[in-house]
Amino acid sequence: MKKKKALLIYNGNAGQKKIEKTLGAAVPILSQYVDELVIKPTKKETDAEEFCEQLDEDVNYLFILGGDGTVHSCINGVAGLHKKPAIGILPGGTCNDISRSLQIPQQIEQAAHALTGGELVSIDLLKTDQQYALNFWGIGLITEASENIRENEKAVIGKLSYFTSALRTLSRAEPFEVEMLIDGEKINDKAVMLLVLNGHFIGTNRIPLANHMMNDGLADILICRNPSLSAFKELLALDDKSASEFDKDDLSFYQGKSIEITTKQEMKADTDGEIYTKTPVKIEVLKGHLQMIVPADSAIARPSSTD
Repeated sequence: MKKKKALLIYNGNAGQKKIEKTLGAAVPILSQYVDELVIKPTKKETDAEEFCEQLDEDVNYLFILGGDGTVHSCINGVAGLHKKPAIGILPGGTCNDISRSLQIPQQIEQAAHALTGGELVSIDLLKTDQQYALNFWGIGLITEASENIRENEKAVIGKLSYFTSALRTLSRAEPFEVEMLIDGEKINDKAVMLLVLNGHFIGTNRIPLANHMMNDGLADILICRNPSLSAFKELLALDDKSASEFDKDDLSFYQGKSIEITTKQEMKADTDGEIYTKTPVKIEVLKGHLQMIVPADSAIARPSSTD
């Protein structure tokens, strides 16, 4: 029987007590699942991506213990590999939106058990000109809110910092003109926020789109035109609405495999919670590009979701 080897990458810059607690909860469970478990902490910003770019081909599993930023870095390191390991995410950040989209429990010990008893599912990836994104790419309010987060708020109130930042950002949000080319169809619009979605959560808030899946080969494009808080509350309160049910005055919804986005002025873009990219951009959906471990009892692991 072939031995199974795994690499566990974790954020080495997190607090010592937190690291000891999370590793102590996860490692004993993971080590029973594989024959060899190598553990690597990140010490500088580029470590996670570099560790993954240099992965040996005999590594069968990559476990990522960290927040969405750590996951994003690892995914960008793995995406270009000829032989990619199966990936399991252990939520260790503020929002953990990617693990939420994959229906992984948010408590570390439960997450470790869910992964070791989980199923492999092919998951799509968004490829931009400069980066890969597993969860989303966005411009407008989403980027401004990310930039306005105050570190002291993030440390003290965690995920609520995204809400307070959004409130500050809403007061000065201005619409921008955008031109999109979605699978060859040109669309001109105005927006205060534009999201290209693969995942289901942003800032722990679930985006309620009907038939939204991470393995259908399509990106979901959501345009928001109204900067009022009530409009965003209404969006989050929707119950899995389809494109035809959206309020066309405030929201529009499209799907596509190939998306080009141009704005009159260059705009910074938020990619999985990290501001790396900018407009103009070309985004391509890479169908089933990654093998992810998800809980066996999750909806995403059902056979019908991988057809």
